[in-house]
Parts: sequence; C-alpha cells; structure tokens
Amino acid sequence: MSFEFITQQLKQQHQQARFRQRVCHDGEVGQSNGREIVVDGKSYLNFSSNDYLGLNNHPLINKALQEGIDRFGLSASASSLVTGFSYAHQTLENEICQWLNKPRCLLFSSGFSANLGILQALGQSSANIWLDKLSHASLIDGALSSKATVKRFKHNDINHLNTLISSIKQKTNTDNGLHEPILKTRDNIIVSEGVFSMDGDLAPIEQLSSLSNRYDGKLFIDDAHSIGVIGKNGQGSSSLANIDIVMATFGKAIASSGAFVVCQEDVFEYLTNFSKHYIYSTAISPALAWATNQSIKIIQTEHWRREKITELSEQFNQLLSPGIDLIPTQSSIHGLVVGGEEKTLLASKKLKERGLWVTAIRPPTVPLNSSRLRVTICSNHNANDIRYLAKNINEVLS
Repeated sequence: MSFEFITQQLKQQHQQARFRQRVCHDGEVGQSNGREIVVDGKSYLNFSSNDYLGLNNHPLINKALQEGIDRFGLSASASSLVTGFSYAHQTLENEICQWLNKPRCLLFSSGFSANLGILQALGQSSANIWLDKLSHASLIDGALSSKATVKRFKHNDINHLNTLISSIKQKTNTDNGLHEPILKTRDNIIVSEGVFSMDGDLAPIEQLSSLSNRYDGKLFIDDAHSIGVIGKNGQGSSSLANIDIVMATFGKAIASSGAFVVCQEDVFEYLTNFSKHYIYSTAISPALAWATNQSIKIIQTEHWRREKITELSEQFNQLLSPGIDLIPTQSSIHGLVVGGEEKTLLASKKLKERGLWVTAIRPPTVPLNSSRLRVTICSNHNANDIRYLAKNINEVLS
C-alpha cells in the first residue's frame, strides 16, 4: 500500500505516548486578559501561554491595530522587495533598531522562517556553524539545510565550544609548504537561543560574544523567549552583550505576529539580496506592524510587567516541594522534569481536572526521559494563582 509510512508512524506516535493534536479554545481571552483559557466550555487557569507580559488584547494595541487597518489595510499584498514594504513596516523597523541599538532591521513572517532564511543564506560552504545542543528545531533545520559544516556543542558549555573550535586541524598547502589554520580561512557562526524555550535557562551571552570575537566570527542569537522579558527595557539578550545578529518573534511577549532580525548594515544588505525566505514571502500585515510598534513602546515603559514575573516566579520556586525537579531559570519558563511520556501526560491530565492548563512536553521536543510540565508564569497571573498552582503540582507529582 502506498504511503504506508503515514499509518505506521502515527501508530508509533500513539504507542510512545507522543501523539499530538490541536485543542480549540473558545476565544474568551478578552474576559480575563489571557489569564484563563476556555476549552469545551470549561475555564482553566492558563500556565502554558507565551504571552509573558500579558499584552494580548491590550486596548492600546487593539486600537493601534484598527488604526493600521484603516490607514494601510490588513494585507501587505506583495513581498517587501516588490510593493509590500510600507511606512508601517519602516516605522516598526526604526523603533526596533533604536530599542536594541542596532543599525538595521528586517521583518519576517515567522521566527521559523527567519531562522531558516538567515542560516541558509549565511551558511555557505566556507562557514562553520556551531550550534547549541538544545537549539530550537528551526535553528537545527536552518543549519543542516545550509552548505556550512555544522557542529553541535554541549548545552551552554563554553569550554566544550572552545575546545571544538580550537581543535580544528591545521590545513596544509602542499603547493607552497605553508601551514594555515582552517579557522583563518573559514567563517565561524556561533548559534544559540537567548532563553531556551523548553528549559527556561539563559545562554552565557557575554561568554559567547567574547568567544565569537576571539575567532573573528559572528554570534547569532534566537531571542524569541528573551525579548520583552530580559533587560531593564525588555531588550532581551541585547542588554547583556553586543550580538552580531539577533532574531526575535512578535508572537510571544510582544503579543503580535511575525518576527524580526537586527544586524549590521552589510548583513542587512546581504540578507535582503540572498535570504529566500525574505525575498519570496509576502510582507507581514502593515496593520500588525503598526500595532506591534505600539506594543514595543509599552514594553519599554511598563517595567512592572517584568518585575511581576520575577516576583511570582520566586514565589513559585519557594512553594514547590524540594523533591520536584525544577530546572533553574531567570525567565518566565519553568520546566518541571517528570521523566517518561505517559507519566507526564497523566500529570498534565490531573492538573486539568483541577482547573490548571499545564502542557506536557515530550520527545522529540525534549531529550528522551526528560518529558516535563512546562509552566509559564506571566504578568497577568496573581499570587493566589501561583499558590493554587504550586499546591496542586506538589500533590500531583508527589
């Protein structure tokens, strides 16, 4: 039978307790500013959202979206290099450049598309891409689909990365007898997430930047889960060190849709000319760009949102039972490692029965035997929510 692999692989997903399916919520976000989610008529406290700053459905952002629709229309109607680039896009790019102190910015339709577009364009045959072991699937796909030589280093292990780079063998030129290090003849790109999406821990940004400079390379950071949350004004990893290339998404803390890349002038011009995902994609909605600009202004001024995440996270850590395997974090993401897939699914189910929406994360998203409950604490939660969450997790995982 043709396409038998479809049936076989779906069966295997079920057998391994890794089968995935969508859940449609009832769109009740406006009633409680995203703190709750309504599924099949039942309300749950939502601890699986990436709306870290609680900005989804913010009245000023909604107003800006309507203004954008009235002024520019909903659709860009073309790619940015044809007629799709508007004043709304330019305004947003300028705002991001000022925010992150970078000269140029490009807007992409999604973070996945941006990561593929950047690494495929920069990953020429002359390049080495050094990739953190726990990098997002889009970074892995982008690196492996490029022409570069790809090596992965142990998670957040600077010593291992340095050993890998420095241990590249010397290249011998048999024609003139000269011995020349390969590092001097290849382009090195170090790639990491700023905050890791499933663990919530921070990358050693300063050390990665220093190492990149040492080998005359470029540091590329996926800041999807850092932007808005880390830094005094929510600049993410850019607040910690000078980074050559930063990609971040709009669909999480910024509460919009799409993604951006900030970089130096030469990389900007290169990506504009050679990144297929940018060249051949319709530009993001100009109305959304207009609304996103408003969201970024709020992020820079309403510091209390970040402070509240820190306060509630500390409360959560203190209330959890000592025996629970909580991955250390300074972000909104709190990974509670359970182990096996079935055990993790059961824990998630029990929490749902108690009115808590906490998603089970399983392989291949995380390594084998490290399935976990991924708790995200957002600024729209309150102290009572955290107490109820911790109490029930303690009981379910005891």
